[in-house]
Amino acid sequence: MSDSSWTRVPATTGRAVVPGLLRSLDPLLRRWLPRQRWFAGKGLPIGDFRLAAATELVPPGGRLGPLGLLHILVDVEQPGRPPDCYQLLLGAHPLLPSALVRAALGPAVGGPYDGLTLYDAPHDPRMAALLLERLKLPGRTGNLRFTTEPSAQFPPGLTPRVSTAEQSNTSVVYGDRYILKLFRRVSPGSNPDLELSLALARAGSRRVAEPVAWFEALDADTADAMDAMDPKDAAGTGGPAAAPPGGREPITLGVLQRFLPGSSDGWALALASVAEDGDFRAEAAALGRATAEVHRALADALPVRRLDGGTLERVAAAMTRRLEETAAEVPGVRPFTGALRAAYDDLAKLGAGTGPGGAVFAQRIHGDLHLGQALRGPDGAWVLIDFEGEPARPLADRRRPAPPVQDVAGMLRSFDYAAHHSGNGPWAARHRAAFCTGYAAVAGTDPREQPVLIRAFETDKAVYEARYEARHRPAWLPIPLSALARLSTTP
Repeated sequence: MSDSSWTRVPATTGRAVVPGLLRSLDPLLRRWLPRQRWFAGKGLPIGDFRLAAATELVPPGGRLGPLGLLHILVDVEQPGRPPDCYQLLLGAHPLLPSALVRAALGPAVGGPYDGLTLYDAPHDPRMAALLLERLKLPGRTGNLRFTTEPSAQFPPGLTPRVSTAEQSNTSVVYGDRYILKLFRRVSPGSNPDLELSLALARAGSRRVAEPVAWFEALDADTADAMDAMDPKDAAGTGGPAAAPPGGREPITLGVLQRFLPGSSDGWALALASVAEDGDFRAEAAALGRATAEVHRALADALPVRRLDGGTLERVAAAMTRRLEETAAEVPGVRPFTGALRAAYDDLAKLGAGTGPGGAVFAQRIHGDLHLGQALRGPDGAWVLIDFEGEPARPLADRRRPAPPVQDVAGMLRSFDYAAHHSGNGPWAARHRAAFCTGYAAVAGTDPREQPVLIRAFETDKAVYEARYEARHRPAWLPIPLSALARLSTTP
């Protein structure tokens, strides 16, 4: 347990927030953190905590009387894995209302919150409303930087409620206007969900739920640099904060985006179609067109590069390693490893210029695209959401350009999942084809005309799925194994 910090731990009210804070939180966090669905280290003992930053947004004894709102970043050390940094928004209450008991960490003993009960503040409508009020005002509170898009409008009466749909984050819906995604496991660098959504929105894309406000944690050097700026310039009406030379990048903590009331997610729509053996092909083709539009807009807004042979060979080698590691862990994968290796060998040959196919380009992509990441609005238009990529992967990997076919492969696997989940295999082939046809109508090239790429990326995704299902949902393991059997015989 340590009260040291990678930033300068701020006390926004002049109170001695830090001394003794982590000591009083330690026993509460040891009980509470492992029970949270977004905690990544389940099943491993917690070794130590380190307080990375603490900011009092509302001090007890201030505008809310005895109530308080504390923002902290805490590093959690566990054996066998690098430390994870988590964002916590903690409310403090002398007598917790019964409606918030399920969100309680417990009473603090000692430290600056001695005698107050601490709880997960996003579940408290009063605290969630205060956070929205803070997001409306660009500027700094301690090492927290709040930014608001100039066009943002905030009508009164936006009642907050916590969404039950999130897994790796926590989301608060405000009325039917906005949704605030709070990232729980965080690291330095702009989160792609902010970075890409903002780029798409500023390019005029309507295929994205545009951000209207966000907040970040600043490294001490970045905070000092901003303190030296003109106050008007430092207020924050641009993009995510940039790191000064030699400084660490800011941490994206939360993004407030347009909410899409009345929308249906693609997964639910697909399952309903499968159950009725229905025809979802028009919607699948429209989703393909929407995906291609997003890829085109990202390519226009952000850099695109051609992948050289060495890079493609390294990609193929990484895929081969994942296959071998998965086969060692999941016996059902082993019968297919020889044939599946050939898919990666073909990708390496493509890099070496000895295989069929043209140049391969990489750009920013969604990174974790599946039917659950697409919403169809009441007007029938598709919008893509959750651009943060696979949360389990390092942030640097999620921000790295990749071939757009990676997203296509993810969506094809999702159609396969929908069909096999409900026992209707033929449905998948029809709708996978419709998606590719729709994609080609906008992109100008059909993913099926890049057989080496699409096979390699779809195989890699199915290998990942096999490992995940074996660990977490064994009853679903036959779904990716069926795909690997098919891919092992694909020429």
